[in-house]
Amino acid sequence: MKPLMPFRIFNKVPSALKVEDQHWYKISAAAEGAANTEPAPIEIYIYGEIGGWGITANEFIKDLKAIDDGVSPVVVAFNTIGGDLFDGLAIHNALNRLGERCTARIDALAASAGSVAACGAHRLVMASNAMLMVHNPWTWTSGDAEDLRRVADVLDQTFEAIIAAYRAKAPDIDDVELRRMVNDETWLTAQEALALGLADEVGTGVEVKACLAQGAAMKRYRQTPQALLDQLADQTPDDDPATPPEVTPLDPAASTALALMITQGCAKAGISNLAETLIASTKLTDQATVQAALTRAKGVHDLCVAARLPELTAEYVNAGLEPEAVRARLFEKLVSTGKGFEIDNSLPPADDEPEKVKAQLPNPSSIWAARRQAANKGARP
Repeated sequence: MKPLMPFRIFNKVPSALKVEDQHWYKISAAAEGAANTEPAPIEIYIYGEIGGWGITANEFIKDLKAIDDGVSPVVVAFNTIGGDLFDGLAIHNALNRLGERCTARIDALAASAGSVAACGAHRLVMASNAMLMVHNPWTWTSGDAEDLRRVADVLDQTFEAIIAAYRAKAPDIDDVELRRMVNDETWLTAQEALALGLADEVGTGVEVKACLAQGAAMKRYRQTPQALLDQLADQTPDDDPATPPEVTPLDPAASTALALMITQGCAKAGISNLAETLIASTKLTDQATVQAALTRAKGVHDLCVAARLPELTAEYVNAGLEPEAVRARLFEKLVSTGKGFEIDNSLPPADDEPEKVKAQLPNPSSIWAARRQAANKGARP
């Protein structure tokens, strides 16, 4: 689930800030205001998958503390499919500590861990066309029976943490109904969230397109409203395809060496069919970029093989997915298809494990000669 002193809130800002590439949040300091006026709010945009790109809630909280003056109101805008639950809980608690200064604003979607984080704010305002989604925590794991039992216990505990987060926002909500909604994966409109006490106000609806990178992830939820999926299908990239990107000339010798590095690396990992894809995606920029792409592709391949779905490797690598995102997709695919899980008690081979010697068929002539030699030795006095 891999689950805010009142002041004037504008649901639509003159120009919404874009979250930087490969980052799921952006924090903007309060603007310098004129004397004897209300302080301008600190603006935070959580417009991506919480915990994505290896950026944790610890960094989010650190950045927030560095910019917070302890006086300015804080407005946190959400448009997220969710992400890491523990990061979501950490953000929930961080926003809660800000007290009445903090308002959460759901611009389009606060799902899963995103809804947990948003409910930490003192006041929560939803756009009239926004949605809030709650569901059970889930994870991907491996191990023996005791390991799996411990993971199940942790999931039960995190379920209670999710319930506590929503109840802290809506203390009058019926506990049985809340647990049912979480178990059933429930998508709430702004009016439904307001009626339950999870939202405090319904604002003006604005069109906020979900990030293209989140579209495929949204499809893995069981009850995603078709209207949202249709909206994602209608999206087009912001870049103008008619404008060719600037190309930086590469050193021919360096690019050849990097291409060879990809070819050899793919052959060693058993993914030779992906060599051209990695050459195109990395643009042979530098050795670090190439090595990172090889490592990521190998990780994706290993996960697909472990799930008995190696044919999906190329699709996931072409999509640029990280292994954690692939792990989540494979889990959902196995569950949705009813295939279940296969338990493999063997250990994966080490990278430096020597190649096994192939067994050879017995040679009848050698066996007969050896038996005669042994017989002759036994006959001697």
